[in-house]
Amino acid sequence: QVHLVESGGGLVQAGGSLRLSCTASGRTFNNYAMSWFRQAPGKEREFVAVFSESGTTYYTDSVKGRFTISRDNAKNTVYLQMNSLKPEDTAVYYCAIGRFPGRAPLAYDYWGQGTQVTVSS
Repeated sequence: QVHLVESGGGLVQAGGSLRLSCTASGRTFNNYAMSWFRQAPGKEREFVAVFSESGTTYYTDSVKGRFTISRDNAKNTVYLQMNSLKPEDTAVYYCAIGRFPGRAPLAYDYWGQGTQVTVSS
């Protein structure tokens, strides 16, 4: 059975940094895309970043230049380094794994439970 476990969320002041981690267990995902999504209260879940199986990365415009996605296939782990955080980055952050690097949640087969990120002004 596949499990994805996120960690690294927390409360940080605007301008600060956090590093999220998501480790998968149950199988390896070297040939899958690994992504981060987020969901703020009252809003739909939105794409943040993806690290494709071929090594390509994509970001939503609002985080370009501030967030960096990376992965360690040996550890079955994907990371999200978040710098220059803003209050509007406040959300529950989810990692997701899917066969193709899409931006829509429906493209992904496996999801973590989420980790809360709160950025105070």
